Amino acid sequence: MTIIGAGPGAGGFVRIQGVPHHVVVEGGGPVCVLSAGLAMSWYDWEPVVPLLTPHRTVVRFDRPGHGLSGPAQAPPTAAGEAHRIAALLDALGLTAPATVVGHSIAGFHAEAFARLYPERTEGVVLVDSSTEPRARASSAPAVRTGATRALATALAAAGIPALLGPVARRALVRASRARRAHDPAPTPLVRRTYRTTRVLRGTLLENSSYLAVAAELLALRDTHPLPSDLPLTVLAAYDGRPTHPSVHWLDRQRDLADVLAARFEIVAGAGHLLMLDRPERVAEAVLCQTRVLV
Repeated sequence: MTIIGAGPGAGGFVRIQGVPHHVVVEGGGPVCVLSAGLAMSWYDWEPVVPLLTPHRTVVRFDRPGHGLSGPAQAPPTAAGEAHRIAALLDALGLTAPATVVGHSIAGFHAEAFARLYPERTEGVVLVDSSTEPRARASSAPAVRTGATRALATALAAAGIPALLGPVARRALVRASRARRAHDPAPTPLVRRTYRTTRVLRGTLLENSSYLAVAAELLALRDTHPLPSDLPLTVLAAYDGRPTHPSVHWLDRQRDLADVLAARFEIVAGAGHLLMLDRPERVAEAVLCQTRVLV
């Protein structure tokens, strides 16, 4: 692993297993790692960061095929993403226990890290996390991966990323925010990331592996229990609509908190991109994570 231009307060790249990972490190104090959901980028945490940097060393990074990181070379796994976080912290020289914050699908990764690296985990915050309590992996993962790669190649050949990538990003963010609020990300960054074939391929590959990662996490729960003293918070977004999907989602988030023996909080006035709608609640949850390790 090598660090290329990375450092506190500046973006750079950390090479892990041959793939350059874009990372931004800011602030000072105990470490927290922010990992965004499917198809999202490091800048989607922007409203949260200034609330944390006076108190924490904040690490944001892009998984392969996301943001500015290099292309994804293989389908993700729960253990692989946990090892990625550990390798990233090692490369940055941040060896103290960290609070790991996972949004949406990255909630799987944050929980896996806590289970596989309990001695390196200060706390966990799951931000409107994905949850699949009865997930089963595909019986033919190689076929699924091959089909996903073929689809990505076809879409790339048709010029879809350059034509529709930024538009799809903007639409996704609006649909995932309370009151359909606008996407605050700067246009140059959106174009730089979402016009690329790399991000299209990474998103499709991660999406196609979703249930396999969820099933792997369920298996880890049986073999790698969480420490009894680990602070863990589940934040569930609620936009105020009394519709069945919204209420059902809250029930699933509450069940997740029960399974993990976690503190559960409903964050009103927020869509799935809770860190954009209510960044102060995310920051407060992070700052409450304190574990006494012995």
